[in-house]
Amino acid sequence: MNKVEIVLANTGERKWIEPGTQVAELAAEYVKQKTAADGKAPWPILGALVNNRVEPLQYRIYNPKTIQLLDITSRQGFRMYRNALTMMLYTAVHDCYPKAVLSIDHSLQNGFYCRITSAVEDFQLPPNDEVCRTVRERMIALQEADIPFEAKTMLLKDAIEMIRPRHMPKTLYTLEHLKQLYIEMNFLGETVHKINGKLAPSTGCLTTWDFRQYSEDGYMLQCADPEHPDKLSLYTETPKLFAIFREHYHWTELMHMSTVSDYNRIVYNGGGQDLILLAEALHEKKYAEIAAQVRQSGAKMVLLAGPSSSGKTTSCRRLSVQLSVLGYDVNQLSLDDYFMCRERTPKLPNGEYDFESVDALDIPLLNEHMNRLFHGEEVEIPTFDFVKGEPFFGGKKLKLGPRSILVVEGIHALNPKLTAEIAEDLKFKVYVSALTQLSIDDQNIIHGTDNRLVRRIVRDNNFRGWNAHETLRRWPEVVRGERRHIFPYQENANVMFNSALLYELGVLKLYAEPLLKQVPEDCEEYSIAQQLLGFSELLLPIDDKFIPYNSIMREFLGGSAFEY
Repeated sequence: MNKVEIVLANTGERKWIEPGTQVAELAAEYVKQKTAADGKAPWPILGALVNNRVEPLQYRIYNPKTIQLLDITSRQGFRMYRNALTMMLYTAVHDCYPKAVLSIDHSLQNGFYCRITSAVEDFQLPPNDEVCRTVRERMIALQEADIPFEAKTMLLKDAIEMIRPRHMPKTLYTLEHLKQLYIEMNFLGETVHKINGKLAPSTGCLTTWDFRQYSEDGYMLQCADPEHPDKLSLYTETPKLFAIFREHYHWTELMHMSTVSDYNRIVYNGGGQDLILLAEALHEKKYAEIAAQVRQSGAKMVLLAGPSSSGKTTSCRRLSVQLSVLGYDVNQLSLDDYFMCRERTPKLPNGEYDFESVDALDIPLLNEHMNRLFHGEEVEIPTFDFVKGEPFFGGKKLKLGPRSILVVEGIHALNPKLTAEIAEDLKFKVYVSALTQLSIDDQNIIHGTDNRLVRRIVRDNNFRGWNAHETLRRWPEVVRGERRHIFPYQENANVMFNSALLYELGVLKLYAEPLLKQVPEDCEEYSIAQQLLGFSELLLPIDDKFIPYNSIMREFLGGSAFEY
């Protein structure tokens, strides 16, 4: 039989292998060579990009392929690790408490907030500390046993019958409404589940994790740091962020709409328009509440920050409207106009300009202008020319009166360094982000970062003419900038605003799916496009004609009542 040619992207080598060779064999050979060359073993190989599709190590090669082996330090490898850790936790809970249900409510930093509750009326769980200790010990035993994760393709109807007795109503509902004949299910020993994505090869790969109590009724599944895989991700208490998640959870429970299956049921029954109106009314209520808090604080300036595609600009406009309702003379100021000229902009180690750094802004000039404004002086505000890369003064002047308030919007607005010369009692700080979203089922969540990425893909195409590939290519650098310059300061906020809308992915899918399907297969971003399509295709679409013109969604779709 003729051998098969492959390209191992990690080394650039071309190899000829036997048909049917598993990726695991290539990984073992690579680890051996890498260990010999470096004097130490690399991080465990968890899977591979096979022609830019994520595949497990069990994948067999019969045709020419390009193979890129993945460890935890890659985006795709970290997802495989995280998916496997979720499956191991689910298995441990099921083994210890077969009449309980595990709910993974949301991500929290590089981990997950979970709950374990009774699934039947005649069963009562032990106290939380005992549950935590028992589940953790079982997870350790599973890890030490180094049990392989297996993926098996089976008839959908057979998968449904396997899930039916396992107290997983939301997973069951999702499977029952799929329009396909076969489905790939995940197994760990005798435990079966449907995890959204590929998994690491075995429990023995999951060497760095923790499971502990968190809050009165929950637990934290803490993951490894993908940049330092032998260590847990650094964790800092984020009570304000956690409070937003809990508020969202309680609201969706009251609405009976926490998962994709709940959403699809409402849309299928003709409730899409009502869902939009309800979500938008909740946003308007929140903006009004924030405006009232600003007035109560006596602040003269609102600092509003958030990561990419969080809806900062629309939030700035809508909050300004609510402040005007309270009698304020609202003046808006964009930090983008305080960029320094190119020759003074800091640079990254690779020599490129670091526009994400707070030091790319003319902080002394900004503080001088703000202090003069708060002392009643008139100030000429710069405008930044992004084509020439320099600010200019074109006669735009600003002076604050007795009922004036200054609303300042930008990614660095909550960084203390930005307004260090301004008295704290003058400031009211707002953090905006799409913090929550629907879950696929009780154990598979849709990450807020993915939600923002879909928003950005649609916006970049509508307003910049970019295709999805270009947005996906730039996204990792955007995320790195957020981790350095935005997330560390989010708890500085007086209030957090959750800009996610329960209906939005159903609207965005109509725009995003055609763009994602155009991402070429010959680029690494293809795997991310497929992952986004994976959850988008589960959702029923909603027509955007019912979305108000002042909605955050109009910032991405177009047709907004606001100028940007």
